[in-house]
Amino acid sequence: MARRGDPDITPEILLRAYSIGLFPMAELADDPELFWVEPEIRGIIPLDNLHISRSLAKTIRKTHLDIRINSAFRDVMLKCGEPAPDRATTWINETILSLYCELHEMGHAHSVEAWDGDTLVGGLYGVSLGAGFFGESMFSRQSNASKICLVHLVERLRERRFRLLDTQFTTDHLKTLGAVDVPKAQYEVLLAEAMSWPDLKFD
Repeated sequence: MARRGDPDITPEILLRAYSIGLFPMAELADDPELFWVEPEIRGIIPLDNLHISRSLAKTIRKTHLDIRINSAFRDVMLKCGEPAPDRATTWINETILSLYCELHEMGHAHSVEAWDGDTLVGGLYGVSLGAGFFGESMFSRQSNASKICLVHLVERLRERRFRLLDTQFTTDHLKTLGAVDVPKAQYEVLLAEAMSWPDLKFD
């Protein structure tokens, strides 16, 4: 379900929206308007059920990539917003870029990054609130880079006792890592439990 958004969304309104199960999107990158989305079926990755294939585990053990946290948040967002072979357009517009960079400055938005030397080759970003992490987008410019970032994200969330990893929707890519669809009513229970915790430290 989508609801037309307030054009004057603030970071505080955005955090409130996440706490009740809403997140914003734009139709296109050059469309300044946002709308609220509240899916009837929600994607999550159970933090105790991440699936790492043998080939991915081997890749992680042998990778030369340097994984960093929050060193290039804006750059990760920009990369996530670039056209890709499976996505000619993006919903990351200037309004979203500005809002999430503000959340990052407030300590509520984070990036996990894969670096090959001085080159950013993969990453993801999302919002932390209470004991929940709400994944927004990911990108990969090198084989398995985004998957490696996701594995590091889950490890970090587990270490810090997070309760919920929300992926908004599931994709074939995410399902290979253990993502599942849950109905809205079940998601609301998981969300309420995560929101009952104080803000957990991510970085």
